[in-house]
Amino acid sequence: MGRRILIVVHQERSTPGRVGLLLRQRGYELDIRRPPLGDPLPKTLENHAGVVIFGGPMSANDDDSIEGIKREIDWIKVPLEEKVPFLGLCLGAQLLARHLGAQVDLHPQEYAEIGYYPIKATKAGQDRFGDWPPCVYQWHREGFELPAGARLLATGGNAFPNQAFDYGDTAIALQFHPEVTLAMTHRWTVLAAERFS
Repeated sequence: MGRRILIVVHQERSTPGRVGLLLRQRGYELDIRRPPLGDPLPKTLENHAGVVIFGGPMSANDDDSIEGIKREIDWIKVPLEEKVPFLGLCLGAQLLARHLGAQVDLHPQEYAEIGYYPIKATKAGQDRFGDWPPCVYQWHREGFELPAGARLLATGGNAFPNQAFDYGDTAIALQFHPEVTLAMTHRWTVLAAERFS
């Protein structure tokens, strides 16, 4: 395994934010790919120490209309089978859930979470990571069912109760955005202003 982390983002302007900064500070090289823009995903991760799949404006259910989304859902078997550390954030968490056979859907009343919302770690989440922040930054309108064989790590309010899960020893999914920076919140707010109406 190398000192490279595969970073999967979904738009030309997307960045890995604080996660990328922390990885670079720890000496990792970032291998950034954008599958919806045609970037290939590696057939093996023998030269990578981990994978982070970030969020995006598309849906994990866009596998029929966005070729990159279908490729990502299918490709997630690579880190799972090779037992390479995997972190899915927002859309990345939903793609992992879809790969594992769980549903990803809009809230029945079409609620969205945008901004800071409270979460609560489960016993499994506390055992795995200790203390969790009381509030996290959210930007999503879909949520995931807990996949079979996964452990729920954190819960949210009634709108989107499943906020984090792990699958095996190496895969973690977070519905929220720990990578977000102040500049990212400004950019998202300006570029996606229609979501506030």
